[in-house]
Amino acid sequence: MKRSYTITLISLLLISANALFSQILDPVDWGFTYNKTAEKEYELIFTANIDDTWHLYSLNLPDGGPIPTSFTINESDHFELIGEVEEISEAKEIYDPSFDMNVKLFSDEAVFIQKVRLLTDGAVTITGSVEFMSCDDKRCLPPKDEEFIFKLESTDVVQVKDTETETREQDGNSTEYFQSKVDLKSGAVEETGAIVNASGAKPIKEGSSMLVFFFLSMLAGFAGILTPCVFPMIPMTVAFFSRGDSSRGKSLAQAFIFGLSIIMIYTSIGLIVSLTSAGADFASNLSTHWIPNLIFFLLFMVFAASFFGMFELVLPNKLINRADKQADKGGFIAASFMGLTTVLVSFSCTGPIIGALLVEAASGEVIKPTLGMFGFSVAFALPFTLFAIFPSWINNLPKSGGWLNSVKVVLGFIVLAFGLKFVSTIDQGYHLGIMSRDIFIALWIVIFSLMGLYLLGKIKFAHDSEVPFLSVPRLVFVIATFTFVVYLIPGLFGAQLKAVSGLLPPKTAQKFDLKSIIFNTSDVTFLSNLNEPGALCEEPEYADFLHLPHGLTGYFDYRQGLACAKALNKPVFLDFKGHACSNCKEMEAKVWSDPDVLRRLKENFIIVALYVDDRTKLAEEEWITSQYDGKIKKTIGKKNADFQISRFRTNTQPYHVILDHNENVLVMPMTFNLNIGEYIDFLDAGLEKFEEGE
Repeated sequence: MKRSYTITLISLLLISANALFSQILDPVDWGFTYNKTAEKEYELIFTANIDDTWHLYSLNLPDGGPIPTSFTINESDHFELIGEVEEISEAKEIYDPSFDMNVKLFSDEAVFIQKVRLLTDGAVTITGSVEFMSCDDKRCLPPKDEEFIFKLESTDVVQVKDTETETREQDGNSTEYFQSKVDLKSGAVEETGAIVNASGAKPIKEGSSMLVFFFLSMLAGFAGILTPCVFPMIPMTVAFFSRGDSSRGKSLAQAFIFGLSIIMIYTSIGLIVSLTSAGADFASNLSTHWIPNLIFFLLFMVFAASFFGMFELVLPNKLINRADKQADKGGFIAASFMGLTTVLVSFSCTGPIIGALLVEAASGEVIKPTLGMFGFSVAFALPFTLFAIFPSWINNLPKSGGWLNSVKVVLGFIVLAFGLKFVSTIDQGYHLGIMSRDIFIALWIVIFSLMGLYLLGKIKFAHDSEVPFLSVPRLVFVIATFTFVVYLIPGLFGAQLKAVSGLLPPKTAQKFDLKSIIFNTSDVTFLSNLNEPGALCEEPEYADFLHLPHGLTGYFDYRQGLACAKALNKPVFLDFKGHACSNCKEMEAKVWSDPDVLRRLKENFIIVALYVDDRTKLAEEEWITSQYDGKIKKTIGKKNADFQISRFRTNTQPYHVILDHNENVLVMPMTFNLNIGEYIDFLDAGLEKFEEGE
């Protein structure tokens, strides 16, 4: 049993280390679309997007060279191939010294086409795979297979061939595809053979948001140290590694193993969440579906009650005792079990913190849970390890006492406040009208006011000590808490509250807005006032429950917005967003609220806001079958999310795209970016490109 437990732990550590420090290269991203060219005749379009410095080999290579790209299409009685796969992109011929021959290859992008003819009526499914090999200047990857599937309908409308736009319409339903002139990875626009900068706008790098999340996770780890379950364990841990039966060198080695074990255990938790978070729409389902949000809300309420002293959350004693017995035996394996014991004993205090981190991480990129747990565990393990190495430092630590319970209670107030966000997410996703922005802010004002009174010693909980006087650090926290409460109060009357906008319900969920009452900014005009800035062509679909911030007007259906843009001769501004998207709310509050940005959005564009997490069910005739995963999309959110994934090959929000009337991307799309100057450059560049193309 002991051997099995040890092997399991070591396996988890190795898997975690491999996930953190290894790099899986996947430089070629394939997209599959089609175009109907004649009655029962189609072009299957295979598009390879290739990372910088990498290249993909041509279909036609000499024998003895690298493996050429090849397509395998599974035979069927329902269709026949017309000719062979053709290379639409022009391959570059170079001399390859490794093979001592000239080879043809593609960089940046490669497009291939296979013509087919249907031999039957009704829907026809074509499946197959593409085998390809990719290399850069230093290395080559093994050949790889990418499977594809096309679902063709004989009722599809024949499209006039347009090299800039590929569109398919199905019985009134539409699944749109594009061949963008914009390289969505590099941000460059291909123009007359040259690569030029599309805009001065520089979308924020994903790595920077990851770095911020990593440091926030480390702060959470340090916060976990200052809890009653954890802080008192530091002296016990130091005593364990300072026993006289071991040499100084061995004690140091054991201390490092102890710290590494804590890191690996927590990181393994994040790794498991990462591995189970695969799938482009997993994040949306987790962050917006009522079941997980209700579960998270109830868990946060339970943790808050525990922090307030209502009961104690502990893991089964049998599990803790078993790990503790292994730790008592000494040696390096014992140091690992000491780390496991520390994790288990501290769970009742660290559980809510790591739970909050995992919820936040699982709502974003797949790597975030592992990264978050790694940052948390590094900060959590660092004090233990340092005090084990330098045991004399322990004398400088403050003694355990009532202040630790105060830390726990303060964390309880914070957990209680943040738990309300899950109720707000359910309310926004399902349009229940229960948790308005006013009520949410009012609850926060009450919660943080109570926290301030607690810090003043006016409120006491079960395990609190007397507060005979107010210490300076406690006074600082009191001032900060009540300052935050005062900051929140104007939000009851419609103030933006930019500093916490990402955590609050959107401004459109405000029931009482003093500014709206005074200036009557909620009016929407239609065809009778087309010359007015912000006027629309017709009443937007879904406008009874979907809204835009800051009094902006726009559409919530792509085709309706595109038609109006053509009628008013304006570019289309696509805004992929979500009810649960904190970054979307923050960007709207801090960037869109700027007068110069707001004026440009209102006057120069037709805004189409596409919510990717809205749960409203569509009428059956509006359902679509996804070309991405083959599933039927039955809600507004799933249809919009599939549109974003299929056309723009991304599923992150916010994601802002400027299109012309032919649905071409005009400039590099904008992701989360709080730099107002860069955002204005992005809008101006898009408008300039649109006017040049008229």
